[in-house]
Amino acid sequence: MSKFFKLLLTSTLLTCTCMAQTPEIIPQPVSLKTNTGYFKINANTKVVYGNHDINAGKIAKLLANLLHAPTGYKTPTRAQSFKSPPPSASVYLSTLANEPALGNEGYTLKVTPKQIVIKANQPKGLFYGIQTLLQLLPPSVEGKQKTILNWQVPAVDITDYPRFGWRGLMLDVSRHFQTKEMVKDYIDQLAKYKFNTFHWHLTDDNGWRIQINGMPKLTDIGAWRVPREGPFAFVTHADKEPGEKETYGGYYTQEEIREVVEYAKQRFVTVLPEIDVPAHSLALIASYPNLSCTGLQYNVDPGTAFALKKSNVLCVGNDSTYIVLDKIFTQVADLFPGEYIHMGGDEALKAFWEKCPKCQAVMAREKLKDTHELQSYFVKRIEKMLHAKGRKMIGWDEILEGGLAPDATVMSWRGMKGGTEAAKMGHKVIMTPYQYCYLDLYQGSQFIEPHAYGLVTLRNCYEFEPVPDSVDARYILGGQGNLWAESVPNQRHAEYMTWPRGMALAEVFWSPKIAKRDFDGFAKRVEAHFKRFDAADVKYATSIYDPLISIVPEITGTDTTLKIKLETQLAGLTTFYSFDTTNPDKYYPQYKGTPLTVPKGATQLRVINYRDNKPIGKQLAVKLKDLDKRL
Repeated sequence: MSKFFKLLLTSTLLTCTCMAQTPEIIPQPVSLKTNTGYFKINANTKVVYGNHDINAGKIAKLLANLLHAPTGYKTPTRAQSFKSPPPSASVYLSTLANEPALGNEGYTLKVTPKQIVIKANQPKGLFYGIQTLLQLLPPSVEGKQKTILNWQVPAVDITDYPRFGWRGLMLDVSRHFQTKEMVKDYIDQLAKYKFNTFHWHLTDDNGWRIQINGMPKLTDIGAWRVPREGPFAFVTHADKEPGEKETYGGYYTQEEIREVVEYAKQRFVTVLPEIDVPAHSLALIASYPNLSCTGLQYNVDPGTAFALKKSNVLCVGNDSTYIVLDKIFTQVADLFPGEYIHMGGDEALKAFWEKCPKCQAVMAREKLKDTHELQSYFVKRIEKMLHAKGRKMIGWDEILEGGLAPDATVMSWRGMKGGTEAAKMGHKVIMTPYQYCYLDLYQGSQFIEPHAYGLVTLRNCYEFEPVPDSVDARYILGGQGNLWAESVPNQRHAEYMTWPRGMALAEVFWSPKIAKRDFDGFAKRVEAHFKRFDAADVKYATSIYDPLISIVPEITGTDTTLKIKLETQLAGLTTFYSFDTTNPDKYYPQYKGTPLTVPKGATQLRVINYRDNKPIGKQLAVKLKDLDKRL
């Protein structure tokens, strides 16, 4: 065999191997078959659709716009006769798939060296097909600047549709106000991973963020608080000082809200507004003090420990409360055309109700045995109010206490128990337990991560199963990740806390249920997507590379000392450590799974991970005197 032929054969085998590699798609499709060859996008590529398929035409223009900036190509779109076959060198889009299995959000995507064909039953299916197509292109497709590349798409045959109809992310803009532009960016990011619901937490103790016509104090007073730097999750700030100006905050005008809702709609994302009542209402009460049981004037809270000092709970026995809420929810329903409105209903401190003559009078009149039933009375009135406006009500799982409203949908956050109870009662449920879905918790070691609390790792998110074994799956609408913002002051940190954990939840909510999810395989896909986030200039966490540390009691005979346990989040990482205050590398002691005993005289532990003989992630350095306190 000649050297040339050997070289040619080797090159061919390598090319085939590359072609056979499985694309790094998140969320993983229902069915993915890889074939040989590529479709090349170039200056001659067209996006084509049927001449009466108006919806496909809109998606075609969207795709052409998405490709223009990174490729530099002015990809034309055009309609053609339905009877004509998809032309070569084109991306063909159709919403006439007529495939019941695809439902409203599914699609098929077939790539050959000659053409790309995406079909769906509905426009949203085409939109999701486009998201998958973009993930088949090089990461630079996420950039905003022209890049000279060989823009090729591997040949694949994909059939895909979601497991759940509710795939949500929540953003809290009360604790820290985020601009309209930031919210749009966040919606862009979540839509790429096939989330279809943006839960907008608009009101809380720390700021009222929505303009309500006829109630100017909500935005003149309720939207502003005194500035305080730093987080206030499980730490506290000083309250307003005499004469101090409330200059920190902001709100959205109704025009801006309509703009955001329309922006989301174009990306097939429904915006779920939350007006959190009866508790978490201090910003509302600061604006209209007569709505609380005390009637006292409070300021919007800057992050103090105010429980029992200030009433953040609306007076349930006050007729004015319902008049005001009716006015608010009337305008909310007008601004947000979605099926649901979220009324909160969580963490209502009932001590003020127990001492309030008006609340006690309602309890006597309605024959309510305790304040849990009083809250249920309030929730049921809100549900009737929303029904009158053509909306359904969602509340956090506390709305179960005292009796669930007849048609309420429950968002289960304190674990799976509340959602399980509601589903067994025949109510719709969105599963969002904090142990898997709270994105404001630490995602890595608290010794090197920005301030948070608890721990929800990427693996925790990926191992979440929204449907308990004892529940009829028909009652589980889906799931949601939640980003509370006590420790999230800006857009970049919101991105950091959301990604990559949001990718794990996206796959849980979209992809089919399997007996055991392959976390290691998923993690490799996540790492591939980091390049896409770099190109898009979106911040993300690399906490999966960092060591985790915990303390465990090792009791053997008379030995009751605490031992130190080290862990990695990814397979294939090796951990090295030191107790002598020097920085460890691969020549230092290697952690091999046995908890460490602290040497006499040691004051500090330093830990670092390696992969392929190279350091990866951040080095962890912790003073041993702090270890027991913080863990």
